[in-house]
Amino acid sequence: MTLNRRTFVTSAVGIAAASTAGLAGCMGTASATTGTLSTRVSDNPGDISDFESCFVTISTIRVQPTDGDEKSMDAGDTEVDLVELQGDASALVDDFEVETGTYEYLQVDVGETDATLTDGSEATVEVPGSAPLKFDTSFEIRADQTTTFTADFTPVKAGNSGKYVLQPVADEVTVVYESDETTTATNTTTSE
Repeated sequence: MTLNRRTFVTSAVGIAAASTAGLAGCMGTASATTGTLSTRVSDNPGDISDFESCFVTISTIRVQPTDGDEKSMDAGDTEVDLVELQGDASALVDDFEVETGTYEYLQVDVGETDATLTDGSEATVEVPGSAPLKFDTSFEIRADQTTTFTADFTPVKAGNSGKYVLQPVADEVTVVYESDETTTATNTTTSE
């Protein structure tokens, strides 16, 4: 059986294309590069001096990539006492592995609150409209680095209602980038 040159070249190209496709299928797609998002919370003074304790339960952390859909991460119902987080103090919510890139904001979902005023009475502390607390501070997730995002919020007295609402404190939000190797801060930004 004789093959002419054109038939042979066409067959060889077809085999090469099929082999390449098969090899790509075996290798799979390249996995996305990730970094660590360390989410912390703090409390700017506000009306926190009214409280003996102000426990909030954080259920979910949400982030919005510049390109793509919002991502939700389970915070495991982490409970923090805002009274203990005044000044430079902060508490770790959780560390998450997140795809590298630029993110537009971070949101904190507060599930429950349990607060006691300094006079021993219970206080009603709510999140306005039961919506997540949104922090419009852009940040990056860098490969093999830890981005520490500290979300600052505080209870504020709601008029004469006797209730308090949790409000984000935008000018107290900080973002710090640390190399996994050196663990030294390379950049700090505070939202305006």
